[in-house]
Amino acid sequence: MGELRKAMPVLARHEGEWEGVYIHVDADNREIDRHASHLTCAFPEEGPYAYHQINVYRWADGRQEELHFPATYKDKRIWWDTDRIEGSAWEIDERTVVLTWVRKDEPGAYLYEMIQISADGNHRGRTWHWFENDQLVKRTCIKERRINP
Repeated sequence: MGELRKAMPVLARHEGEWEGVYIHVDADNREIDRHASHLTCAFPEEGPYAYHQINVYRWADGRQEELHFPATYKDKRIWWDTDRIEGSAWEIDERTVVLTWVRKDEPGAYLYEMIQISADGNHRGRTWHWFENDQLVKRTCIKERRINP
């Protein structure tokens, strides 16, 4: 997927494995959930998808969830259309990727995400804004570090 790497060099810097923590807060900034994460960001050389992200979430009570987000590439964006989400991501500067998507399992819900990657490529900060029926209902703050390039 050389075309994607060339067209989206900031996204290409995210390749590898990341560990972090997701902190969800309500619209009044009260914490409503916190869990650990392990994400794998890959650029398959073959197959129908230009990008494939695997998210594994782990809660302190032992719960775990694994989600797969394969994406296609077109027009300087990656595009998702999975059972759970539909949306796209694009770059806005030398450190930032922006995403917007709808939740198929939550009618009327959509999200905006902004991801900043450090100059050395080993740390990321991410924020999500969750809207339901055009009202902000919660935010997610994510701090991650690269564990494997």
